[in-house]
Amino acid sequence: MNAQELRDKTPDELRDELTQLKKEAFNLRFQQATGQLENTARMRQVRRDAARVKTILNEKAAAAAAEA
Repeated sequence: MNAQELRDKTPDELRDELTQLKKEAFNLRFQQATGQLENTARMRQVRRDAARVKTILNEKAAAAAAEA
């Protein structure tokens, strides 16, 4: 997912996306701990996607505060 796709979403959609990413990261950590994780690069992708979502949420919040 890229930043432009995320910027087109509403803050509620972004929060839902962040929740899904956190759940996926949790499951990936468990898979790694039990030795079942096959795609180790996915952990990095999920972590970076979550950071990207948080950044855009903060940008939208700052823009809303600037307007008010």
